[in-house]
Amino acid sequence: MKTIVFLNTQKSGSSRDALLAAKELGYEVILITDRLSISDNRDEFPEVTEMIYGDVKNLKYLRYKIYSLMKEGYEIDAIVSFNDGDVYHASLLADEFSVGRFSTVAYKCMEDKILSRLCLRGTPYNPYHKIININANILDHDIFSHLPLVMKNPLSTGSKEVFIVNNNLEFFERMDYLFKNRVKYILLEEYLKGPQYLVETMVIKGKVHIIAVIEQDIYMYKGRSIVVGYNLHYDYNPDFYKGLETAVNDIIKHFELENGTCHLELRYINKQWKLIEINPRISGSGMNEMIRYSLGINLVKETLKLALGLEVDIAPRISLPIYAAYLVSPISGRLLKVTGKQSALESDGVISVYVKPKKGSQIYLPTSMGHRYARVIATGKSPFEAKINARSALDKIKLHILKD
Repeated sequence: MKTIVFLNTQKSGSSRDALLAAKELGYEVILITDRLSISDNRDEFPEVTEMIYGDVKNLKYLRYKIYSLMKEGYEIDAIVSFNDGDVYHASLLADEFSVGRFSTVAYKCMEDKILSRLCLRGTPYNPYHKIININANILDHDIFSHLPLVMKNPLSTGSKEVFIVNNNLEFFERMDYLFKNRVKYILLEEYLKGPQYLVETMVIKGKVHIIAVIEQDIYMYKGRSIVVGYNLHYDYNPDFYKGLETAVNDIIKHFELENGTCHLELRYINKQWKLIEINPRISGSGMNEMIRYSLGINLVKETLKLALGLEVDIAPRISLPIYAAYLVSPISGRLLKVTGKQSALESDGVISVYVKPKKGSQIYLPTSMGHRYARVIATGKSPFEAKINARSALDKIKLHILKD
């Protein structure tokens, strides 16, 4: 039985799209997950042949499970993950089981933000940054003279442990929080003000293919940066795009990525591109859906084909401006109901509407990307119209919350 093994997934978004794409390609789908919210809802994943609940961070355990699957008659053709923090382990295991086609060392450097900065050492793409540990003498004027700074756990996922610190008090408060949560090292980076872009790429035999360039709209909440809007369009100044293309190619070259996908988040500061971070996978949430609606490319499906050694087709079939707007909550509490979904769906230009929480769910203030509770994807005659359509529709969705 030709089989693809997946490490973790979300209930929706790019990682879930990958499970469905694997089934469409004719493969048995094995999902190993450490999330009870997934394993306890097995019936919601009909595309999964077998779901295994276990420790996805334990390589010894994973090897044992994969050997067991092979003894059961599964022919393992690929081991992959589209989930934040699990991509490197999946690629490493694929190499061990002789089905690896991605650049594993590059993936490791992308997942670890300290290694990412080391890969770009001496290039103009690195902002000012510093690494500190619990035993370091952090009373360094070189650090505090650069405030405000971005303080992050270098292995953080989904912006969960990434903070903007504006002064000495916030610096020590956030540092104590991270160390109390057993973070051994902290990465400090210059806080860059300027427009931020997300660039989705696929690399095939060393050639970088830019799939999409997306402007990001960011909502700030108590030092956290939460992306609430993605503007996918093609109306870029040729010189601007050429500079971006050159920077993306150069950055990926420094990581020595020969085969695989990755997305970069960059800011354009004083006519210079600065890398915020790079991740070894397509961006999560609705990114695959956005690209499919905008270009006619199912990027996760093509990524699977690359992992399987099949011919990849990333030629655009259409070209539509797309905007995805996300809803965050100004209060926390228990969700009583959601209204306005149908009204949003019937709004001008709207392609899809997704509401994440169910009645009774706990709603949190936006301290991570996981605290976005609804999404509207819309198009229009122009990028601006697509944005207006998406945001107008999103405004119709209301979370009715019993406040904590």
